Amino acid sequence: MRVPTSRPGRRSVLAAALAATAALTASACGGGSDAAATAENPLGLLEPGSIRVASVGDIRPYAFTDASGEFTGFDVELFRDVARRIGVQDVTFVGQDFAALLPAVANGQFDVGVAAIGITPERQETVDFSEGYLAGYLTVLTTPDSGIASADDLGGARLGVVQGTLQEAYAVKNFTGAELVRFPDNNTAVSGLNSGSVDAHFLDYEAAKGYVEQFGLVDAEDIPSFDAPAGFAVAKGNAALKEELDSALRAAMEDGTWKALYQEWFPGSPMPEQYLPSAERTSSSSPSASSSPTATS
Repeated sequence: MRVPTSRPGRRSVLAAALAATAALTASACGGGSDAAATAENPLGLLEPGSIRVASVGDIRPYAFTDASGEFTGFDVELFRDVARRIGVQDVTFVGQDFAALLPAVANGQFDVGVAAIGITPERQETVDFSEGYLAGYLTVLTTPDSGIASADDLGGARLGVVQGTLQEAYAVKNFTGAELVRFPDNNTAVSGLNSGSVDAHFLDYEAAKGYVEQFGLVDAEDIPSFDAPAGFAVAKGNAALKEELDSALRAAMEDGTWKALYQEWFPGSPMPEQYLPSAERTSSSSPSASSSPTATS
């Protein structure tokens, strides 16, 4: 409709109303993470001053629930330290199936995903990641009487994998002769291994160690996989939160906090120089790579 020029005040009033409507519409539609970063909420969090974290409750020693139901583990305690460094004390961890974790971060149910999540190009299409902080080995876990002595023996075997993990992607690509059986978590998969519903389970090195000790299972082979270091997942476009996490991670490495947590949660495992204080690194080390036998999901 044409606005009459004989009423000079009406055009500016209408423009202001339309602008206000557009702003409300953009807000209601979730106009992006950067738009949510304001003076009152500079990190673009779901609730200013608190961080809601999607994690997994059974991937020892990275992230798991203890006897009291509290989340702990290397990744959990590292993130709590990082959160404190960016000024957030209120951090709530909520358990998810691993396959649902990244979608939940991407669609805004959580601020961050923390569960030894390997950074891959495919996952970066869905979410953004902090800088890497951990990487390593994958393990073929089996029973003493399975007849599986290495990955070469997986042809025709029923191989358990946790859906949505790097282990699943690796198995699809490299263990083409195996029948993959997908599980929601490691505990369920290992129960299947113990009951005979699968012949082996493919998981990360550190988690496998615990199951070997607990159930007398056999580590048939450790396979290096250093091309997808773990990172903290954040929603696409939340550059403010990512930058703060990166800065806090570097500080945790530089002051020795990362080293102390690694020694606590991975006793006896080789120490990756890339994440140590700069004075302890060799000239060839960098925080973006790793050579330790520690894996990601």
